Amino acid sequence: MLPKYSLIVPIYNEEEIIPELYRRLSAVMNRLDGLVELILINDGSRDRSLQLLRELHQKDPRICYLSFARNFGHQIAVTAGLNFVRGQVIIILDADLQDPPELIPDMIEKWRQGYQVVYAQRTQRLKEGWFKRFTAYSFYRLLKKLADVDIPTDTGDFCLMDRQIVDILNSMPERTRYIRGLRSWVGFQQTAIRFERDPRFAGEVKYTFSKSLALAINGLVSFSIVPLRLSTYLGLIAAAAAIFMALLILYWRLFLPHSPLTGFTIILMAIFFLGSVQLVSVGILGEYIGRIYEEVKARPLYTLAEVGGFYPKSSNSTNNADKLVEAPYSKRDEDS
Repeated sequence: MLPKYSLIVPIYNEEEIIPELYRRLSAVMNRLDGLVELILINDGSRDRSLQLLRELHQKDPRICYLSFARNFGHQIAVTAGLNFVRGQVIIILDADLQDPPELIPDMIEKWRQGYQVVYAQRTQRLKEGWFKRFTAYSFYRLLKKLADVDIPTDTGDFCLMDRQIVDILNSMPERTRYIRGLRSWVGFQQTAIRFERDPRFAGEVKYTFSKSLALAINGLVSFSIVPLRLSTYLGLIAAAAAIFMALLILYWRLFLPHSPLTGFTIILMAIFFLGSVQLVSVGILGEYIGRIYEEVKARPLYTLAEVGGFYPKSSNSTNNADKLVEAPYSKRDEDS
Protein backbone atom coordinates (compact mmCIF):
# COMPACT_ATOMS: atom_id res chain seq x y z
CA MET A 1 0.00 0.00 0.00
CA LEU A 2 1.43 3.37 -1.03
CA PRO A 3 2.04 6.03 1.61
CA LYS A 4 -0.05 9.19 1.76
CA TYR A 5 2.78 11.42 3.01
CA SER A 6 6.42 11.51 1.88
CA LEU A 7 9.11 13.42 3.76
CA ILE A 8 12.41 14.24 2.00
CA VAL A 9 15.54 15.10 3.99
CA PRO A 10 19.00 15.49 2.36
CA ILE A 11 21.86 14.36 4.61
CA TYR A 12 25.50 15.46 4.40
CA ASN A 13 27.83 14.71 7.33
CA GLU A 14 25.04 14.94 9.92
CA GLU A 15 25.87 12.09 12.31
CA GLU A 16 25.48 14.44 15.30
CA ILE A 17 21.97 15.46 14.26
CA ILE A 18 20.42 12.28 12.83
CA PRO A 19 19.24 10.78 16.18
CA GLU A 20 17.48 14.01 17.23
CA LEU A 21 16.17 14.50 13.69
CA TYR A 22 14.60 11.03 13.75
CA ARG A 23 13.13 11.58 17.23
CA ARG A 24 11.37 14.79 16.20
CA LEU A 25 10.28 13.54 12.80
CA SER A 26 8.99 10.30 14.29
CA ALA A 27 6.85 12.24 16.77
CA VAL A 28 5.33 14.21 13.90
CA MET A 29 4.82 11.15 11.67
CA ASN A 30 2.97 9.34 14.46
CA ARG A 31 0.42 12.17 14.51
CA LEU A 32 -0.41 12.10 10.80
CA ASP A 33 -3.62 10.54 9.50
CA GLY A 34 -2.11 8.21 6.92
CA LEU A 35 0.87 6.09 5.98
CA VAL A 36 4.17 7.96 5.92
CA GLU A 37 7.53 7.37 4.28
CA LEU A 38 10.67 9.23 5.32
CA ILE A 39 13.23 9.43 2.50
CA LEU A 40 16.75 10.27 3.69
CA ILE A 41 19.30 11.06 0.96
CA ASN A 42 22.94 10.55 1.86
CA ASP A 43 24.79 13.09 -0.29
CA GLY A 44 28.24 11.48 -0.18
CA SER A 45 28.77 11.89 3.57
CA ARG A 46 32.23 11.11 4.93
CA ASP A 47 31.15 10.46 8.52
CA ARG A 48 28.85 7.77 9.99
CA SER A 49 25.69 9.22 8.45
CA LEU A 50 25.13 6.32 6.03
CA GLN A 51 25.57 3.73 8.80
CA LEU A 52 23.00 5.55 10.92
CA LEU A 53 20.57 5.61 8.00
CA ARG A 54 20.96 1.85 7.59
CA GLU A 55 20.25 1.33 11.27
CA LEU A 56 17.17 3.54 11.18
CA HIS A 57 15.90 1.69 8.10
CA GLN A 58 16.21 -1.63 9.93
CA LYS A 59 14.52 -0.15 12.99
CA ASP A 60 11.64 1.67 11.30
CA PRO A 61 10.05 0.36 8.06
CA ARG A 62 8.79 3.87 7.26
CA ILE A 63 12.36 4.97 6.56
CA CYS A 64 13.86 4.68 3.09
CA TYR A 65 17.25 5.96 2.07
CA LEU A 66 19.27 6.75 -1.02
CA SER A 67 23.05 6.94 -0.94
CA PHE A 68 24.91 8.82 -3.67
CA ALA A 69 28.16 7.49 -5.07
CA ARG A 70 29.68 10.90 -4.30
CA ASN A 71 28.62 14.37 -3.20
CA PHE A 72 26.30 15.91 -5.81
CA GLY A 73 24.96 18.85 -3.82
CA HIS A 74 21.85 19.79 -1.87
CA GLN A 75 19.59 20.64 -4.83
CA ILE A 76 20.37 17.35 -6.59
CA ALA A 77 19.74 15.44 -3.34
CA VAL A 78 16.30 17.04 -3.10
CA THR A 79 15.70 16.19 -6.77
CA ALA A 80 16.58 12.53 -6.13
CA GLY A 81 14.08 12.42 -3.28
CA LEU A 82 11.39 13.88 -5.54
CA ASN A 83 12.17 11.23 -8.17
CA PHE A 84 11.52 8.44 -5.69
CA VAL A 85 8.56 9.68 -3.62
CA ARG A 86 5.42 7.58 -3.59
CA GLY A 87 3.10 9.74 -1.50
CA GLN A 88 0.42 12.20 -2.50
CA VAL A 89 1.72 14.91 -0.18
CA ILE A 90 5.47 15.65 -0.25
CA ILE A 91 7.34 17.67 2.37
CA ILE A 92 10.96 18.81 1.93
CA LEU A 93 13.04 19.94 4.90
CA ASP A 94 16.70 20.25 5.86
CA ALA A 95 18.42 17.93 8.32
CA ASP A 96 19.91 20.65 10.54
CA LEU A 97 16.55 21.19 12.34
CA GLN A 98 16.51 24.86 11.40
CA ASP A 99 13.33 23.85 9.60
CA PRO A 100 11.09 22.75 12.51
CA PRO A 101 9.35 19.42 11.75
CA GLU A 102 6.55 20.46 14.11
CA LEU A 103 5.36 22.85 11.39
CA ILE A 104 4.40 19.95 9.10
CA PRO A 105 0.82 19.45 10.48
CA ASP A 106 0.10 23.14 9.87
CA MET A 107 1.32 22.75 6.28
CA ILE A 108 -0.93 19.74 5.80
CA GLU A 109 -3.90 21.72 7.09
CA LYS A 110 -3.22 24.36 4.42
CA TRP A 111 -3.08 21.57 1.82
CA ARG A 112 -6.50 20.35 2.96
CA GLN A 113 -7.78 23.88 2.36
CA GLY A 114 -6.87 23.53 -1.31
CA TYR A 115 -3.33 24.86 -1.57
CA GLN A 116 -0.99 22.73 -3.66
CA VAL A 117 2.25 24.40 -2.52
CA VAL A 118 2.79 25.54 1.06
CA TYR A 119 6.19 27.13 1.62
CA ALA A 120 7.73 28.15 4.95
CA GLN A 121 8.68 31.82 5.06
CA ARG A 122 11.23 33.01 7.61
CA THR A 123 10.29 36.00 9.72
CA GLN A 124 13.50 35.96 11.74
CA ARG A 125 16.86 34.19 11.69
CA LEU A 126 17.81 33.40 15.28
CA LYS A 127 21.49 33.56 16.26
CA GLU A 128 22.76 34.30 12.75
CA GLY A 129 25.37 36.99 12.14
CA TRP A 130 24.48 40.38 10.69
CA PHE A 131 26.41 39.66 7.49
CA LYS A 132 24.45 36.46 6.81
CA ARG A 133 21.14 38.21 7.53
CA PHE A 134 22.05 41.20 5.37
CA THR A 135 23.22 39.18 2.35
CA ALA A 136 20.21 36.84 2.52
CA TYR A 137 17.80 39.76 2.84
CA SER A 138 19.42 41.57 -0.10
CA PHE A 139 19.57 38.51 -2.35
CA TYR A 140 15.92 37.50 -1.97
CA ARG A 141 14.73 41.00 -2.78
CA LEU A 142 17.09 41.32 -5.72
CA LEU A 143 15.93 37.95 -7.06
CA LYS A 144 12.28 38.92 -6.65
CA LYS A 145 12.89 42.12 -8.60
CA LEU A 146 14.88 40.54 -11.43
CA ALA A 147 13.30 37.09 -11.82
CA ASP A 148 10.79 36.30 -14.56
CA VAL A 149 8.52 34.62 -12.00
CA ASP A 150 7.36 35.75 -8.57
CA ILE A 151 9.70 33.93 -6.15
CA PRO A 152 8.65 34.66 -2.54
CA THR A 153 11.23 36.37 -0.34
CA ASP A 154 12.89 34.70 2.67
CA THR A 155 11.92 31.17 1.63
CA GLY A 156 14.10 28.10 1.32
CA ASP A 157 13.36 24.55 0.24
CA PHE A 158 11.22 23.81 3.33
CA CYS A 159 7.80 23.29 1.81
CA LEU A 160 4.86 20.99 1.14
CA MET A 161 3.93 20.10 -2.43
CA ASP A 162 1.02 18.19 -3.87
CA ARG A 163 1.77 15.13 -6.02
CA GLN A 164 0.67 17.03 -9.14
CA ILE A 165 3.38 19.63 -8.55
CA VAL A 166 6.06 17.01 -7.96
CA ASP A 167 5.14 15.16 -11.16
CA ILE A 168 5.61 18.40 -13.10
CA LEU A 169 8.98 19.05 -11.42
CA ASN A 170 10.11 15.51 -12.24
CA SER A 171 9.20 16.04 -15.89
CA MET A 172 11.49 19.07 -16.19
CA PRO A 173 14.70 18.07 -18.00
CA GLU A 174 16.94 20.91 -16.79
CA ARG A 175 20.03 19.94 -14.82
CA THR A 176 20.89 23.12 -12.91
CA ARG A 177 18.15 22.93 -10.29
CA TYR A 178 16.87 25.75 -8.13
CA ILE A 179 13.94 24.05 -6.41
CA ARG A 180 12.35 27.08 -4.76
CA GLY A 181 12.34 28.86 -8.11
CA LEU A 182 10.98 25.87 -10.03
CA ARG A 183 8.06 25.39 -7.64
CA SER A 184 7.16 29.07 -8.09
CA TRP A 185 7.41 28.74 -11.87
CA VAL A 186 4.92 25.84 -11.86
CA GLY A 187 2.16 28.05 -10.46
CA PHE A 188 -1.10 26.64 -8.97
CA GLN A 189 -2.43 27.67 -5.57
CA GLN A 190 0.45 28.58 -3.24
CA THR A 191 0.59 30.07 0.24
CA ALA A 192 3.06 30.72 3.04
CA ILE A 193 3.42 29.67 6.66
CA ARG A 194 5.65 32.04 8.61
CA PHE A 195 8.10 30.89 11.26
CA GLU A 196 11.21 31.90 13.16
CA ARG A 197 14.21 29.97 11.94
CA ASP A 198 16.07 28.20 14.73
CA PRO A 199 19.87 27.97 14.85
CA ARG A 200 21.53 24.76 13.67
CA PHE A 201 21.04 21.96 16.24
CA ALA A 202 24.62 20.64 16.02
CA GLY A 203 27.57 20.28 13.69
CA GLU A 204 29.04 22.67 11.15
CA VAL A 205 27.16 24.87 8.72
CA LYS A 206 27.05 23.15 5.31
CA TYR A 207 26.05 26.18 3.25
CA THR A 208 29.24 28.21 3.48
CA PHE A 209 29.47 31.69 1.97
CA SER A 210 30.91 30.34 -1.28
CA LYS A 211 28.15 27.72 -1.63
CA SER A 212 25.48 30.29 -0.78
CA LEU A 213 26.94 32.65 -3.39
CA ALA A 214 26.96 29.89 -6.00
CA LEU A 215 23.32 29.09 -5.21
CA ALA A 216 22.42 32.78 -5.45
CA ILE A 217 24.10 33.11 -8.86
CA ASN A 218 22.35 29.93 -9.97
CA GLY A 219 18.99 31.38 -8.96
CA LEU A 220 19.60 34.64 -10.79
CA VAL A 221 20.88 33.02 -13.98
CA SER A 222 18.17 30.34 -14.01
CA PHE A 223 15.24 32.73 -13.72
CA SER A 224 16.35 36.01 -15.25
CA ILE A 225 17.99 37.34 -18.42
CA VAL A 226 18.53 40.74 -16.81
CA PRO A 227 22.27 40.00 -16.27
CA LEU A 228 22.62 39.58 -20.05
CA ARG A 229 20.91 42.90 -20.58
CA LEU A 230 23.21 44.38 -17.97
CA SER A 231 26.24 43.59 -20.14
CA THR A 232 24.53 45.41 -23.02
CA TYR A 233 23.82 48.40 -20.81
CA LEU A 234 27.43 48.44 -19.61
CA GLY A 235 28.62 48.42 -23.21
CA LEU A 236 26.38 51.37 -24.06
CA ILE A 237 27.57 53.26 -20.97
CA ALA A 238 31.20 52.57 -21.90
CA ALA A 239 30.60 53.82 -25.45
CA ALA A 240 28.94 56.99 -24.17
CA ALA A 241 31.77 57.55 -21.69
CA ALA A 242 34.37 57.05 -24.45
CA ILE A 243 32.69 59.64 -26.68
CA PHE A 244 32.40 62.06 -23.75
CA MET A 245 36.09 61.63 -22.87
CA ALA A 246 37.15 62.11 -26.49
CA LEU A 247 35.26 65.41 -26.66
CA LEU A 248 36.63 66.42 -23.25
CA ILE A 249 40.24 65.72 -24.28
CA LEU A 250 39.73 67.63 -27.51
CA TYR A 251 38.48 70.58 -25.47
CA TRP A 252 41.48 70.39 -23.13
CA ARG A 253 43.89 70.18 -26.06
CA LEU A 254 42.42 73.29 -27.63
CA PHE A 255 41.78 75.44 -24.56
CA LEU A 256 43.81 73.90 -21.67
CA PRO A 257 47.00 72.59 -23.30
CA HIS A 258 48.85 72.27 -19.99
CA SER A 259 46.22 70.12 -18.25
CA PRO A 260 47.84 66.99 -16.69
CA LEU A 261 44.75 64.93 -17.56
CA THR A 262 45.46 65.05 -21.27
CA GLY A 263 48.34 62.61 -21.04
CA PHE A 264 49.09 59.18 -19.63
CA THR A 265 46.64 59.37 -16.68
CA ILE A 266 43.50 59.71 -18.75
CA ILE A 267 44.62 56.90 -21.05
CA LEU A 268 45.07 54.54 -18.09
CA MET A 269 41.66 55.48 -16.71
CA ALA A 270 40.03 54.70 -20.04
CA ILE A 271 41.85 51.37 -20.38
CA PHE A 272 40.90 50.21 -16.88
CA PHE A 273 37.29 51.29 -17.34
CA LEU A 274 36.84 49.55 -20.69
CA GLY A 275 38.73 46.47 -19.47
CA SER A 276 36.47 46.08 -16.45
CA VAL A 277 33.35 46.43 -18.61
CA GLN A 278 34.61 43.76 -20.98
CA LEU A 279 35.52 41.34 -18.19
CA VAL A 280 32.14 41.75 -16.47
CA SER A 281 30.33 41.20 -19.76
CA VAL A 282 32.40 38.12 -20.61
CA GLY A 283 31.79 36.74 -17.11
CA ILE A 284 28.03 37.16 -17.45
CA LEU A 285 28.06 35.49 -20.86
CA GLY A 286 30.20 32.71 -19.43
CA GLU A 287 27.59 31.93 -16.75
CA TYR A 288 24.88 31.43 -19.37
CA ILE A 289 27.14 29.50 -21.74
CA GLY A 290 28.16 27.29 -18.81
CA ARG A 291 24.50 26.43 -18.24
CA ILE A 292 24.14 25.48 -21.90
CA TYR A 293 27.27 23.34 -21.66
CA GLU A 294 25.90 21.47 -18.63
CA GLU A 295 22.56 20.86 -20.32
CA VAL A 296 23.90 19.51 -23.63
CA LYS A 297 26.15 16.93 -21.92
CA ALA A 298 22.96 15.14 -20.78
CA ARG A 299 24.71 13.18 -18.05
CA PRO A 300 22.60 11.67 -15.25
CA LEU A 301 21.95 14.09 -12.40
CA TYR A 302 23.34 11.61 -9.87
CA THR A 303 24.54 8.05 -9.39
CA LEU A 304 23.34 5.81 -6.59
CA ALA A 305 25.62 3.48 -4.66
CA GLU A 306 22.95 2.08 -2.34
CA VAL A 307 19.18 2.15 -1.99
CA GLY A 308 17.16 0.96 0.97
CA GLY A 309 13.39 0.62 1.37
CA PHE A 310 12.31 0.95 -2.27
CA TYR A 311 11.20 -1.67 -4.71
CA PRO A 312 12.97 -1.45 -8.05
CA LYS A 313 10.18 -0.27 -10.44
CA SER A 314 7.41 0.70 -8.05
CA SER A 315 4.01 1.32 -9.60
CA ASN A 316 4.29 5.02 -8.77
CA SER A 317 7.85 5.60 -10.02
CA THR A 318 8.41 8.13 -12.77
CA ASN A 319 10.23 7.61 -16.03
CA ASN A 320 12.61 10.36 -14.98
CA ALA A 321 13.62 8.41 -11.90
CA ASP A 322 14.15 5.24 -13.91
CA LYS A 323 16.52 7.07 -16.27
CA LEU A 324 18.56 8.63 -13.48
CA VAL A 325 19.37 5.49 -11.50
CA GLU A 326 22.81 4.56 -12.76
CA ALA A 327 24.09 2.32 -9.99
CA PRO A 328 22.29 -1.02 -9.45
CA TYR A 329 19.94 -1.41 -6.54
CA SER A 330 21.82 -2.82 -3.61
CA LYS A 331 21.46 -6.32 -2.24
CA ARG A 332 20.59 -4.66 1.07
CA ASP A 333 17.36 -3.36 -0.50
CA GLU A 334 16.36 -6.80 -1.74
CA ASP A 335 16.89 -8.26 1.71
CA SER A 336 14.75 -5.58 3.34
